[in-house]
Amino acid sequence: MDSENNKMFKFMNDHLMGPMGKLASFPIVRAVMAAGMASIPFTIVGSMFLIVNVLPQSFSGLAGIWAGSFDKITNLYMLANGATMGILSLYFCLVFGYEYTKIQASEHKIDINPLNGALLSMMAFFMCIPQLIFKDGVATLVTTVTKDTKIIDGYQIAGGVSRLGTTGIFTAIIMSIIAVKIYAWLVQKNVTIKMPDTVPAGVSRSFTALIPTFAIALTVIVINGILVAFNTDIYKIVAIPFGFVTQLTNTWIGLLVIYFIMHALWIVGIHGATIVTSFLTPIVLSNMQLNIHGANIPFAAEFNNTFVTIGGSGATLGMVIFIAFFAKSAQLSALGKASVVPAFFNINEPILFGMPVVYNPYTAIPFFLAPMASMSLAYFAIKLHMVNAPIAQPAWPTPVGLGAFIGTAGDWRAAVLALLCALLAFIIWFPFIKSYDNKLYGQEQAVAEEERQAQA
Repeated sequence: MDSENNKMFKFMNDHLMGPMGKLASFPIVRAVMAAGMASIPFTIVGSMFLIVNVLPQSFSGLAGIWAGSFDKITNLYMLANGATMGILSLYFCLVFGYEYTKIQASEHKIDINPLNGALLSMMAFFMCIPQLIFKDGVATLVTTVTKDTKIIDGYQIAGGVSRLGTTGIFTAIIMSIIAVKIYAWLVQKNVTIKMPDTVPAGVSRSFTALIPTFAIALTVIVINGILVAFNTDIYKIVAIPFGFVTQLTNTWIGLLVIYFIMHALWIVGIHGATIVTSFLTPIVLSNMQLNIHGANIPFAAEFNNTFVTIGGSGATLGMVIFIAFFAKSAQLSALGKASVVPAFFNINEPILFGMPVVYNPYTAIPFFLAPMASMSLAYFAIKLHMVNAPIAQPAWPTPVGLGAFIGTAGDWRAAVLALLCALLAFIIWFPFIKSYDNKLYGQEQAVAEEERQAQA
């Protein structure tokens, strides 16, 4: 048994931990993680105002009250939603550009300014937003106004500039990479305007970025020109792989693979949730926007923390409650009591490293299976329209049931579903944690007996 476990962990170390550890260290991945973390307050605040707007859809009794109050100022308070979720790709662009520039400066010892990198990234991104066509040999801004589409001077409008929303996140990242790389390369090659030492630092930095700014603008113009000549643009190009990945994550099999990888990384000591969810953030946010407009996609907003990894990675809430109050071994009992409060807020690092779950063959199987089972239950409940799809972003530490209720804008069935998911996860955990508890209890009893005999 131990030999088989050692082989399993060695295989995961060689084929998963190594490659994923290297992936997590890539500058682009680290910058994406930073941008995803920075976007959290904006998605949560934007969702709060959205919930106020759609609450009467879940509670029809509120319709009359809303008609005489909130409905009269909808356009006023929804400005907060438009300024957060409506321009989320802009936040991604600025933070990614800043962090990526900082990483380039640090690792390659290049004298480049992160703020300049962020601004250059934003310029490159904004140059890609307008839609153009070649008409009679002339580059023309698209203008189309129909019942379903409103594009004015190249800008598609739908309660704001559509391309600044979640659909622009990947384009923002790509253009930021191009901008920062050009900026760093030119500075490294000393292709800049040098100012005397007596010139203030802020002025000097501005002139240092002058040639890179021109080079970046010219590069983006060439890229856009080539794509427009082929009747497309960067948004449409990015939509091809993005659409494929999105469709993959919207399938049950695809989500099984995602949660397997996430928890396989944890088993070998890598923070799988941070790595995997950072890549998926643009997708779940985009899916949330689609759900707002009538789609029924389970994997959206905080689907992960509200329905799947309840209590933290591995869906450990029920297990932690069990060991806190019913474990026979002193080790698990003490660990459970110390971890039970954080577990209600989806924090379980004390369990992952204290039990430990990492590299522990006794807990590996339920650690994989429990979140897969809870995901499956939630996925099909939403797919079959038994529960509303997520349309809002609650804070990820929101306790079980409440997060699901908020995320679905007040669907009480979602709260019940979350509790059922937590119960299902515990049912899977129970025989394994019971066996592990008995093993530890036996070892403790044996040690206690040896101490008694030694004292006698």
